Amino acid sequence: MAQVHSILGEQIRVPVEVRSAEACSSLFPVDPAAARGLLAGTGLEPVRFAGRALCALAFMRHLDTDLGPYHEFAFSLLAQVPGRRRSTGAYIRWLPVNQSFTCAVGRELWGFPKEMADIRIVPKGRGKRCEVRLDDRLVVALDSGGGIPAPAGLGGASMQTYTHRDGVLRATPWVMNPAHVRMRLGGTRIELGDHPVADEMRGLGLPARALFTSHIGLLRMAFEDATEIR
Repeated sequence: MAQVHSILGEQIRVPVEVRSAEACSSLFPVDPAAARGLLAGTGLEPVRFAGRALCALAFMRHLDTDLGPYHEFAFSLLAQVPGRRRSTGAYIRWLPVNQSFTCAVGRELWGFPKEMADIRIVPKGRGKRCEVRLDDRLVVALDSGGGIPAPAGLGGASMQTYTHRDGVLRATPWVMNPAHVRMRLGGTRIELGDHPVADEMRGLGLPARALFTSHIGLLRMAFEDATEIR
């Protein structure tokens, strides 16, 4: 039976569904000591690949969702619970959105570090540009190029997102079903502004060359209730 939550006078049923979205995501190798610093106090440790930690930057246009349409930017680190098998997930460090309702639901229901921001996503060449501004200050901008179609048979995936708020570590199951996917090596140019979040990205070693970039023309997702990890 679906769980129901009341937030801002609205009834929210879980799982919360995204029926149609467009997304661009890039994965970067970053400094493991700096990543460990951003994870300090959460109970998580960075996942390493070839001696480097991994950071993902993504932007999404949510077109049809249970929370209405909105734009979103995600700054996350690949992380795991020490000593716990199959615990790899995305620790969400920062998750600005441009609509107040999804901001409130995300913070209350899952503990996501959402805040209101000006997020602009526009076509640029064969790709797209996303700019995130707070108080009219540029935080980060991504220019993503085109790619080649992903191999046939690329299906859905499930993982967990981690959040840490008010001293509590939470995990939220996240199911994704992508379609119309294009991928390429590298593929993203980062511009960092004058803001503390931009400084955190600099501390990780960004801007840097992406390992790869993916463009998802149609993304369906579902988010379950968060559970506390002790």
